[in-house]
Amino acid sequence: MAKAQKVVVSERALFARINRKLKQDNEQLRKCKVDSRGYGELGDYYAVDLNRNAVTATHVDLSKWGKEMKVLADFEVLES
Repeated sequence: MAKAQKVVVSERALFARINRKLKQDNEQLRKCKVDSRGYGELGDYYAVDLNRNAVTATHVDLSKWGKEMKVLADFEVLES
């Protein structure tokens, strides 16, 4: 049997794909700097509702969100 190969997707590319999908709902994914005050509360990535200017999700797992939103195909894997 042939072994299925995975295509590597960069973190930046997946971040952009998720943001394009979130734009439909007027939301945006943002990256939190490690040395910022809110890093412990927000994590590496967090989502913001642009209408209300409110945080809607914290500690976002890019790979998991990519799969759920169907912007990361089954044959793709996030670069580690």
